[in-house]
Amino acid sequence: QALITLYQQRGTSEQYHSEFKTDLDIERLSSGKFETNALVLTLAAMAYNILRYVGQNTLIGPDAPIRKALHRRRIRTVMQEMMYKAVRLVRHGRRRVLRFGRGDPGFAALARCYAHVLAI
Repeated sequence: QALITLYQQRGTSEQYHSEFKTDLDIERLSSGKFETNALVLTLAAMAYNILRYVGQNTLIGPDAPIRKALHRRRIRTVMQEMMYKAVRLVRHGRRRVLRFGRGDPGFAALARCYAHVLAI
C-alpha cells in the first residue's frame, strides 16, 4: 500500500517537473559553468513560485476568469491569461500608466492579486 501511494505521488512530481522545464523553457541550460546554471535555476524557481502564486490567487474569487471548475492552473495558462496582457503605455500627469482594455476578463482578478501582494 505504501508503495502504491509513493508511486501516485511520483506522477504529481513528474507533472510539476514537466511544467518547470517546458513552460519556463529551461530544458537546456545555456552555460557550461555550474555557478551560472545554479543562478539560472534559482531565478527560474523564483519565477515559477511567483507564477504559481498568481495562478492560485486568481483562480478563486467571483472575478476569476474560469472556463471550467479547476483546482490549479498550469504555468503556461497563467502566463497566457494573466501575464500576456494587451496594454497601452500612457503618459498622464508626468507619470506613465498602463491602460488595460475594458473587456479584459482577467483584469479584475489580476488587480485583486496585485493589491493583495502590496498589502503583505
